[in-house]
Amino acid sequence: MISADIIIAATRGETARRAPAVLQVVPRLEVGGVERGTVEIAAALARAGWKSVVASAGGQMVRELERAGARHVELPLASKNPLTIRANIGRLAALIEAEGIDIVHARSRAPAWSACLAADRTHRHFITTFHNAYGAGSWLKRRYNSVMARGERVIAISRFVAEHAAATYGIPEARIRVIERGVDLERFNPDRVAAARMIKLTEAWRLTDGAPVVLIPGRLTRWKGQLVLAEALALLGRRDLRCVLIGDGAPHFRRVLERRVARLGLDGICQFVDHCADMPAAYMLADVVVSPSIRPEGFGRIIAEASAMGRPVIATDHGGAREIVAPETGWLVAPGDAQALAAALKEALALTPSQRQIVADHGMARIRDNFSSDRMGKGPLAVYEEGLFAPVAPRPDAP
Repeated sequence: MISADIIIAATRGETARRAPAVLQVVPRLEVGGVERGTVEIAAALARAGWKSVVASAGGQMVRELERAGARHVELPLASKNPLTIRANIGRLAALIEAEGIDIVHARSRAPAWSACLAADRTHRHFITTFHNAYGAGSWLKRRYNSVMARGERVIAISRFVAEHAAATYGIPEARIRVIERGVDLERFNPDRVAAARMIKLTEAWRLTDGAPVVLIPGRLTRWKGQLVLAEALALLGRRDLRCVLIGDGAPHFRRVLERRVARLGLDGICQFVDHCADMPAAYMLADVVVSPSIRPEGFGRIIAEASAMGRPVIATDHGGAREIVAPETGWLVAPGDAQALAAALKEALALTPSQRQIVADHGMARIRDNFSSDRMGKGPLAVYEEGLFAPVAPRPDAP
């Protein structure tokens, strides 16, 4: 690790004793996987003595970011309006100069265009993170996504995403770094969840004592697979369990999902919760946690967190889930296959206490050894250090 108090800003021909500075650029800081990763990297930078700045349009996680020791600058980076994107180039360039930024790290496509051109204008290093397998169904879509391939180094959050980025956008292997998302094992630790927290959620959700709980966190949107889960629950045919769906989403899809739940006779089984501020306690209440996405997830944060909490997990057999779920920690089922999902639910809910303990032990060990936030936080710092003293590389051509 580079000493934080002796940094030569060689990329700009300066010699100075100061901490290196990183600017992360994201649309917003609402609750989500990208945002969680941004905050965790900001915290890792602060712990290492680096200067950490995040630019976004703001959101719920700004306070958490600032508590981690980073500075937040509010800019209209969530906009996809071409005029706003163009104006953001100047705003970011001014911020880069004012804060003495060495490395600009873009984590989403719309603000990445502004960040890339601002980094070029100020001759700073530019790094990107692929958070998912961005499709390229048309020339325009491919062009829009291509900015994420322009980093001097491109971080992928799973091997699945790395392979997609290389194959679809022609990124040379030498520029790709695989750094999986991490789970905060201080927060997602079953030993740290007091009974009072679980009781509070049990009362708020009016859970019946002894009824098995199926938990499905995730935004309410068709590709997340909630409709498939509803079909699976109907096939399962059990009336003694509760399914808690945590997450908000488009009102239209929620109405579609509610109508499907009613048609399948699941009104007394499924419960919708817009937001949960205490996910560790929520996981502790679950007998099984399900992530039935019908499109591949870039990583699979929900199943990683659930495994860290010792919960059995069921996920669909594609994307990053394949890298997280092992036979001894959960089930992988075919995307969109309600019958396979119902069969996995039946097995998970039939686990004996001793079998559940074995699953818990394997799951917690797997996350601790491979997907901890501490491990994840060190990865980007190593990537930043790779190029910190090197000349700023010419921007790769768009694929």
